[in-house]
Amino acid sequence: MNVTTVDVCIVGAGISGLAVATFLRREQPARSLCVLEQGDRPGGAIRSYHSQGYLAEWGPHGFLDNRQESRELIALAELENDQLSAPLSRFVRYLCLGGRLVMVPQTPPRIVLAPLMSWRNKFRILGDLWRPYYAGDAGEPTVAQWVEHRFGPAMLPFADAVYTGTYAGDIKKLRIDGVMPGLRELEKKHGSVLRALFSRMRARRRERQTTGAVQPGLPAMTSFVAGMEQFPLALAKPLQDAQQLHLQTAVQTLQPDQGGWLLGTEHKKYRCQHLVLALPINASLQLLKQSLTELSPPTKALPEARIHSVLLGFGPEAAIPFGFGYLAPEQEQRFALGALFSTHMFPGRAPGNGQLLEVLVGGRRHPERLQLSDSDMIERAFADVSQLMALPKEPSFTAVLRPEAGIPQPEESYSSLLAWRDQLKKIHANLHVLGFGWQGIGLNEMVREAKFLAMELAARPLNPAHEVKGIYV
Repeated sequence: MNVTTVDVCIVGAGISGLAVATFLRREQPARSLCVLEQGDRPGGAIRSYHSQGYLAEWGPHGFLDNRQESRELIALAELENDQLSAPLSRFVRYLCLGGRLVMVPQTPPRIVLAPLMSWRNKFRILGDLWRPYYAGDAGEPTVAQWVEHRFGPAMLPFADAVYTGTYAGDIKKLRIDGVMPGLRELEKKHGSVLRALFSRMRARRRERQTTGAVQPGLPAMTSFVAGMEQFPLALAKPLQDAQQLHLQTAVQTLQPDQGGWLLGTEHKKYRCQHLVLALPINASLQLLKQSLTELSPPTKALPEARIHSVLLGFGPEAAIPFGFGYLAPEQEQRFALGALFSTHMFPGRAPGNGQLLEVLVGGRRHPERLQLSDSDMIERAFADVSQLMALPKEPSFTAVLRPEAGIPQPEESYSSLLAWRDQLKKIHANLHVLGFGWQGIGLNEMVREAKFLAMELAARPLNPAHEVKGIYV
């Protein structure tokens, strides 16, 4: 069997693998590398849908433009002129509360004044200042336990919406240390989340006064003219031109070999000094547990949440509120998790002057709804959103997107998995594991981790400390 030898072998051509390869090529253009992808296309879960003039997404719909690493990667992909932006300062978001859509402001003063809860419950939020660090019964509180402890039960629907919109998850199962590790570190250090955030605000104000920097505004949601898939395709092209991207090449085995690694595929083998597994967390676990037996992972897999998208197209007469879309907390007992107002965010996603709704169904709590037929899912989704906005009697276009990829859930075993990955790194220093679900599920998080790894491989390591992510409903 033929053996191809390279210095760095990257398994997986999703955004993580492509970003590692792109950053590494920038730092060390002469370094030999290859990217192995089992599918027939790069991009992983990032995939755009085109039909009859409509443009939608199978996977992520965009990412915030507040990460330097992602901006660098866009420049390396030469897509600066193809970006589309929807600023949070202009595009409002909604919650379904009490059976109607309520606008959620994105700045703290407006949130305080908005009629989202009683003043009594608003003052309860200040109780965080006197609440001790919350370890929970077993040291890993759920999001629901933590939010109720720190801010009171009235905040639970809002937390529910936040983590419905990110993980499609269940806040009674998601672990706060898994979804907000940076915030937990601040809580432990300062004894209060609000006290920690006030301290950060003062420090940043002093820094701006010293440096003369301008206070940044709210970020913008970013996508591309041809959809999100344009991004990985642009990153993949230089790799394909250099014959460094090998599609339809599934790695079946891996083993330590001569101080490096030997990978087996159906038709050939690859030998490398550094092995990068840039796969979704459960795919990495499956490959590692069957190939490396000296350190078994603490769990076979993380639970996943799956979402299907119901596309509803309308003419200009549909009264879709202006903004990003809405989310529905579980207490509302809606069929849909929420919907994206796609043509408001990014014009050109429907033919002519038409409009597009992408209605989200399923999630961690309601996987049974994914078993419905397309016609039943469309009917129920349309009936749900029609109660919240004035729509025509029927849509002019419908489709159901059923992605195969699930969203890994940072639940009970997640922290132990991260500790296991750290142990694995100590045993195999030249095995690097990252990708969807390991250090978050957002594109920015994956690109950030990919850049840190690329700089480490290039012998210019950066400090990968936890960041405190902004929360945008």
